Amino acid sequence: MTKMIISIVSLAIAGGVFFMYTEPTYDNTKVLQLKIDQHNKALEKAAELKKLQETLLSRFNAFNKSDVDRLHKLLPDHVDNVRLLLDLDHLASSFGMALQNVVISSPASESADNTVIGSIGAGKQKYDSLTLKFSTHGTYADFVAFMESLESSLRIVDLVALTLTPEGQGGGGQVLASSRGGGSAAASAYSYKYDITVRTYWLR
Repeated sequence: MTKMIISIVSLAIAGGVFFMYTEPTYDNTKVLQLKIDQHNKALEKAAELKKLQETLLSRFNAFNKSDVDRLHKLLPDHVDNVRLLLDLDHLASSFGMALQNVVISSPASESADNTVIGSIGAGKQKYDSLTLKFSTHGTYADFVAFMESLESSLRIVDLVALTLTPEGQGGGGQVLASSRGGGSAAASAYSYKYDITVRTYWLR
C-alpha cells in the first residue's frame, strides 16, 4: 500500500515538474532555436551581400578613372552651380565671350513640391534639373562655335530659350534666333548680345 502511495506521489510530482518546468522550458528552447535560425539566415545573407559588394567594387575599380570622371561629368550625382558656371565661362572665353547677368533657378523638384501632384511626380523622378539664364556678347560666328562646343561637351545641357539683339540697335532690334540665313558673312561680321537659357540635370 505504501509503495502504491509513493508511486502515485512520485508520478504526480513528475507530472507537475513536466507541466510546470520541462514543457515551458522546451517551448522557450524552440523559440530561441527559431531566433537562432533567423539570425543565422541573416548572417548568411549579409555574407552574400558582402561578397557581392566586393565583386562590384572590384569591377568598379577595374574601370578607367578618366572614364568614370567623364561619366560623373555627363550626369553628376549632385548639383554644382559654381562648377557649371566656371565650365560655361571657360568655354565661352575660348571664343572671346564672357558670361554676364547670370540667374540660376531653383531645382525643378523644389518648384514641384508646392503642389500635391507635383510632389508625387517629383518623388518618382530619378533626376532633378535647374535652369540657368545668362547673357554674352560676340560675333555670330563665335556664338555658333560656342554653341557647337557646348553641344558636344560631356555635360548634358538643353537649350531652353535664345534671343539675339544686334549691338547698338537698342531694344527694338531684338529677334528670335533662327538658323535660316543666320550663317551669312554679313551676320557674322557684326557683334550681337545673346540672352540664353539652358537647363542641366543631375541624379537624385
